[in-house]
Amino acid sequence: MHDLETSFFEKVYALARQIPFGRVTTYGAIAKHIGASGSARMVGWAMNASHSNPDIPAHRVVNRKGLLTGKHHFEGTNLMQQLLENEGIKVIDNQIQDFEKYFWEPSTN
Repeated sequence: MHDLETSFFEKVYALARQIPFGRVTTYGAIAKHIGASGSARMVGWAMNASHSNPDIPAHRVVNRKGLLTGKHHFEGTNLMQQLLENEGIKVIDNQIQDFEKYFWEPSTN
């Protein structure tokens, strides 16, 4: 990994670790908070690369509509959904129900 990419990923991971239990945020919200607006896709790449690190709650990062777009990067078909449901978040058809209720905005932390 290049230093710039390592630095970006580390910023993403540091913020992801702050997402409270039972809450979710979006790729775009993380990108905006770390000063990289428009880099939501890179945040997704960082989340995908984090699966070997149990300290990073990648399951709490979803797309801007509350869809579990990253679920295919988790082991097993429904692991991402199961992890969220274990935190009290209801998911139907890969969509977080009451998304606004569970959304965590990093800048208001």
